[in-house]
Amino acid sequence: MTTRPPQIRKRAIGFGGALVGIALALGGCQHDEVTTASIPDDYKQRHPIAIEEQNRSIVVFVGHARGGLSAAQRADVMGVASAWLHEGTGAIRIDAPSGTPNARPVAETLREIQSMLAAAGVPPRGINVRPYQPEDKRFLPPIRLTYSRIAAVAGPCGLWPEDLGPSMKNKSWFENKEYYNYGCAYQRNMAAMVDNPSDLEQPRPETPSYTARRIMSLEKYRKGTTTATAYPESDKAKLSDTGK
Repeated sequence: MTTRPPQIRKRAIGFGGALVGIALALGGCQHDEVTTASIPDDYKQRHPIAIEEQNRSIVVFVGHARGGLSAAQRADVMGVASAWLHEGTGAIRIDAPSGTPNARPVAETLREIQSMLAAAGVPPRGINVRPYQPEDKRFLPPIRLTYSRIAAVAGPCGLWPEDLGPSMKNKSWFENKEYYNYGCAYQRNMAAMVDNPSDLEQPRPETPSYTARRIMSLEKYRKGTTTATAYPESDKAKLSDTGK
């Protein structure tokens, strides 16, 4: 059995200790790499249209000496009633000022508003009157009508996390991808224009067919005549007589 000389053995131990020390030092410098989620390439995923509940409100200003509604204010109240019947999801809340210099005209105007809402088809349980104390009674606080509805929203727009110009940090420039804000305005306008937000989630059911027109077309088809609608000669396109 052969044994290493003491000097060689000490050198081997010293070399191994140095390797362990370097490994520990490198291990202390290691850090966890944070991986962020990539930005979707589709603008519909970057700026999705969400369905949420929002409040819609109008204000009715009442003077010191006048009670009741003006013609424009009546149109506003009837517009709220019509819209509530179409899209309302809760009661119409009427916030009426209390303890103000125009308290008496406010009471008269409030009664007229309630009668108009009832005449438009809003049930008594759909109207909730709540008095409030304005912070500054020197001004004329208005009557406020508010109701909740389902609305489609998108955005916010105008976010620019990356530079649009050529830059080493701009990945969309080198990879020919859409910039982040692309499509946000389109999604926001689409959400604002949609009449029924549920149309974005599911199609509407089919309406019943026009039975009278269907019977007439089938009868013409059975007789072998044309099913096209005959328009009078005066409705056909013709050249203009201008300049003759």
